[in-house]
Amino acid sequence: MQFSVATGTAASREVQVRRGLRLEYITLGYNVVEALVSITSGLVAGSIALIGFGVDSVIESISGCIMLWRLRQDSHCRRDEFERRALRLIGWSFLILAAYVGYEAAEKLITREAPDRSIPGIVLACASLIVMPVLSRKKRAVGRELNSAAMVADSKQTQLCSFLSAILLGGLLLNATVGWWWADPLAGIVMVPIIVKEGIAGLRGQACECGH
Repeated sequence: MQFSVATGTAASREVQVRRGLRLEYITLGYNVVEALVSITSGLVAGSIALIGFGVDSVIESISGCIMLWRLRQDSHCRRDEFERRALRLIGWSFLILAAYVGYEAAEKLITREAPDRSIPGIVLACASLIVMPVLSRKKRAVGRELNSAAMVADSKQTQLCSFLSAILLGGLLLNATVGWWWADPLAGIVMVPIIVKEGIAGLRGQACECGH
């Protein structure tokens, strides 16, 4: 989708840029903590869903760094070119993540390797279900105000994190409460098509539908 030049005053645009920077710093900080907790907990518990969730947080952190650079260099010069390149890079990252999660989840289902219960993982998934939807809505609003495809695409990644949090939480709870060991790798497999869809959209430069 092509974006036209933003029509607001320079002062109002500067306010939105500062707001976008604050949101990206908050998201980046949360994603770093999220990645550390989920990957560590996943390795301890043997949970592919938790590890995959953590790797997704790393990718979101990279996206956040790209957006910080983009906002700090807010100018019309080569903006569309930068956003297309950023989307393609993020798209490849998501496809790599999907391949990793899919392979590990399938292997655990075949070998019937049961993960341990992970209370830190459950707490983290609950926290992400609360935090990520709020950040996503606010970032999308700023992206629309700035007419930035990259900013709105970044908000979609944050929204994706909330979806993955719900899937992750379901798998962890089923494993912890009723001992359904297969719920964890199954949750990982459910994540794969969602991640692939976002990756393909990024490669095609389809950042978002900003009118919705």
